[in-house]
Amino acid sequence: MPKLIFVTGGVLSSLGKGTFTSSLAKLLKGCGIAVSAMKIDPYLNCDAGTLNPHEHGEVFVTQDGYECDLDLGTYERFLDTPARKEQNLMMGDAYRALLEKERKGEFLGQTIQSIPHLTNEIKSRVKKAAEVTGCDLLIVEIGGTVGDIESEIVLEAARQMSMDNGAIFAHLALVPQILTGEQKTKPMQHSVRELLGRGISPSMIIARLDGELNEGAKKKISLFCNVREEDVYSFPNVSTIYELPLMLEKQGIHKRVGKKLGLNTDKCDLSDLRQQIEKFKSLTETKRIAIIGKYVATTDAYISIYNALLHAGLANGVKIDFQIIDAEHLPDLSKYDGFVVPGGFGSRGTEGKISALKWARENNAPVLGICFGFQLAVIEFARNVLGFEDANTTEINPNTKYPVVDLLPEQRSIGILGATMRLGAYPINVKENTAAHALYNSPTISKRHRHRYEVSWDYIEKLENAGLVFSGRSEDGRMEMLELPSKRFFMGSQFHPEFDSRLATPEPLFYGLVKATLNK
Repeated sequence: MPKLIFVTGGVLSSLGKGTFTSSLAKLLKGCGIAVSAMKIDPYLNCDAGTLNPHEHGEVFVTQDGYECDLDLGTYERFLDTPARKEQNLMMGDAYRALLEKERKGEFLGQTIQSIPHLTNEIKSRVKKAAEVTGCDLLIVEIGGTVGDIESEIVLEAARQMSMDNGAIFAHLALVPQILTGEQKTKPMQHSVRELLGRGISPSMIIARLDGELNEGAKKKISLFCNVREEDVYSFPNVSTIYELPLMLEKQGIHKRVGKKLGLNTDKCDLSDLRQQIEKFKSLTETKRIAIIGKYVATTDAYISIYNALLHAGLANGVKIDFQIIDAEHLPDLSKYDGFVVPGGFGSRGTEGKISALKWARENNAPVLGICFGFQLAVIEFARNVLGFEDANTTEINPNTKYPVVDLLPEQRSIGILGATMRLGAYPINVKENTAAHALYNSPTISKRHRHRYEVSWDYIEKLENAGLVFSGRSEDGRMEMLELPSKRFFMGSQFHPEFDSRLATPEPLFYGLVKATLNK
């Protein structure tokens, strides 16, 4: 087993445990350590594929076709290493695996209990994640908040592993600041008490707050949470999350981790990241990009798109003012420099997305359609250029006269929704002398998918004769990319390019979109 760090959360959820995990992993990677990360979600779902983006943010897809928590996308972007399905465990899958083993007779004569059987299943998954990633240090983020009923068994498994492998615990909790300016540590203290009640004593405390901890608050946390002052750290708000590894480095957390785990962390090289952050802070020009979406309650629903735009903006020398626009209530689109029409499911907001695509096409505005957005771009073109007024996808209108988008043939006999879409990375052939080929500079690319419907082959010839170019196709002939050569930037992809974007290497379609906003 490699060394282990468990990251727990206190006071309330959505504080940024995934970002902290990624930042710490990035910092330790800079020390030359082979580090990876894992997320354990206490939910009884078997994967993230059926979760509502309104509540849980986007569904990230690994190259090997697993629908997982969005934090794995953050791990990928910070570590620049493709995640594996073993790096996300949703507890429904652990329960299912345990019961399947019981039915097969693997526990004959035994009474199946949470301890040791379920804890052993969790521990085996952690070991598997370490094995497939080949790491020397695995940082395991435990979802939710200490005190949640569904987290109890996960914390128990972590406690047992700390006894077996000498793991350490990093506890991240909120330190609110009241109107007088005082930083209140009592919520933090109560969350640590919850941890202690489960036999876990945190090795270090990470305070989530607006600024940095003052000395008084730091001393109080140390005294009442039973940690040394040098093991209390600030995790503040910043202009970009990519700055956080540098802030943790400044506080010396990597050296304390090294001392606790017997790792050499004396030297750390984050020079490439530092250069990117300095470049980001020097940007002055701003471009407004609108995401024409339907999950508008939280930016987490489009977090990979947001990051891909930030990366593309940095490469083009501009800041991106990222705004989510409700497809059901479109504003004046002329005030935006470019648009992304992302994926989604269901009929709500569909006509608004089509209207936005029509406006962008007619006004020569840069636009990128992704997945469902790609399909809607085909529908808009069929309706308003070919004159097929009833054109639609059979997902929305099964009785449409012009089903230009239809269910994948292999999906017709599938009755189970979970983990049955076309998922993961597939090779794509890129047509020469197209904008797509110029952007990717390669005849073949590999991209991730998550869909059940595709552009119908029955309409390809009509669409292309009218000027639509399908510049990318799968090896078995499926439509993967489209473009309108007469426009400044009108492109779409059946795949999800946002999952492959990195700070230093932006995804080409996003790079092209932002670049097009510079040239009117």
